[in-house]
Amino acid sequence: MCHWYILIFCVCVYQLIEKLHEKWSPVKKKPYPAMYSSVFGGIILDPAMMVIPIDDHMVHRGHGVFDTAVILDGYLYEVDAHLDRFLRSASKARITLPFPRSTLRSILVQLTAASQCKEGTLRYWLSAGPGNFLLSPAKCPTSAFYAVVIADVVSQCKNGVKVITSTIPMKTPQFATMKNVNYLPNVLSIMEAEDKGAYASIWVDDDGFIAEGPNVNVAFITNDKELILPSFDKILSGCTAKRLLELAPKLVEQGRLKSVKTANLTVMEAKGAAEMMYIGSTLPILPIIMWDEQPIGDGKVGDLTMALSDLLWHDMVAGPNTHRICVPY
Repeated sequence: MCHWYILIFCVCVYQLIEKLHEKWSPVKKKPYPAMYSSVFGGIILDPAMMVIPIDDHMVHRGHGVFDTAVILDGYLYEVDAHLDRFLRSASKARITLPFPRSTLRSILVQLTAASQCKEGTLRYWLSAGPGNFLLSPAKCPTSAFYAVVIADVVSQCKNGVKVITSTIPMKTPQFATMKNVNYLPNVLSIMEAEDKGAYASIWVDDDGFIAEGPNVNVAFITNDKELILPSFDKILSGCTAKRLLELAPKLVEQGRLKSVKTANLTVMEAKGAAEMMYIGSTLPILPIIMWDEQPIGDGKVGDLTMALSDLLWHDMVAGPNTHRICVPY
């Protein structure tokens, strides 16, 4: 009788693995060339095996944080800045690290090397961990660290897009300032924009000031040629946005910009800007030419927007090694 149980078990496992592979068998180029899981304790190259436990608290309670870094020309861009923000988010979410920062960083670099991916993104998560379906993570044995390499095209955005003002309530500052996995407001916000034929949306806070996009920062160039980004006290401090604030003074030195700063902007002030843009890791800058069916400036992609885009793009492809980590493939 025992032999029959073993045979049935083996057949079921074989059928399960075959079922998992069905999705990927017709796909020539796998979009996810490598994943790391602390649950498995290593790197996975088979996308069919890239799974996480259903009782992981990140899955059923949303108790997790994440971050992303760009892979471009075989380099990881701003991975240290993103990793530092990742650790701050983990601290706010009260999730302990399964490894020291240096080990997490080493895993991310090794994973990228194992993937052989030279262009795309590296996304990683820290979860309260698997263990049960309770609300509290107190009985979870340990936190869990996951990471995946996503092969994708990374390029400059040169065409302008349309946006709307979101009617979906934005997160409170406590949750907006940490990069956590609770993205339902963000999802509903972008779906709302798509329903109205727009690319994405803009959130306005309870005080009437411009906040951010669903997963990007936003910036404006005034008619006086001031570059202004909304203050980061109620929104996520974007790594790319902060890097732009470091690079943009070059345009001030050239006399093309008057100043660079963060400040509170009302909707009226923002809509009266000469130029407007989204800022994010994979963009790095996306021009915005229309907001709520009203043109921004002359309704065309602005020269200063593209000058800022060129600054960031050059930093991504040829910037200092303090911001670009060469992957040892």
